[in-house]
Amino acid sequence: LPVDHDRAAQVIARARAAGRAHLEQSEALELVASYGIPTAPARIARSATESASVGSELGFPVVMKVVSPDIDHKSDVGGVTLGIEDEDAARAAYDGMMREVGGRAPNARLEGVLVQPMVRGGLETIVGVSHDRLFGPLVMFGLGGIYVEALRDVVFRVAPISALDAQDMLDGIRGTPILAGMRGRAGADRGALVDVLRR
Repeated sequence: LPVDHDRAAQVIARARAAGRAHLEQSEALELVASYGIPTAPARIARSATESASVGSELGFPVVMKVVSPDIDHKSDVGGVTLGIEDEDAARAAYDGMMREVGGRAPNARLEGVLVQPMVRGGLETIVGVSHDRLFGPLVMFGLGGIYVEALRDVVFRVAPISALDAQDMLDGIRGTPILAGMRGRAGADRGALVDVLRR
């Protein structure tokens, strides 16, 4: 898939025009999509009723994540609910999440929830880009989810990277055996990971 540089620039320009240094979740997903990286569809719901209808449209089960420009680690404040199976559960999850997050982060602006279909199976990885003062843009790769926080098993390469660099990154983490597949679990799609890293 080609990269839509104009769309990517528009996402960044909107955030800068609003005076923000970070992208909102929906903007981040749009930016990733502009680079041809597939993501689960997502919609923002701003009420319990809307979260139920969005869940039905996207197809249950869904996951909800609180939308707030003031909260970085949403799960730490009760801002993530997984495996929501129907409209009643969606309404209850929305109301419960707003109460929980409001109690744990009382000064945070709560703008609703991001609703996405629940993706089951697979292996969670993390890909990122940072800007080093000396080296410029760096691409990061590692195991995602709790692994990245607990193990800090990530590698970096100076961008742009070649396919060989990307393969080297996959082999450069301590968790490489997990990527290969262990104890009957299928291995990760290395070709897809290489493509994402290069994009």
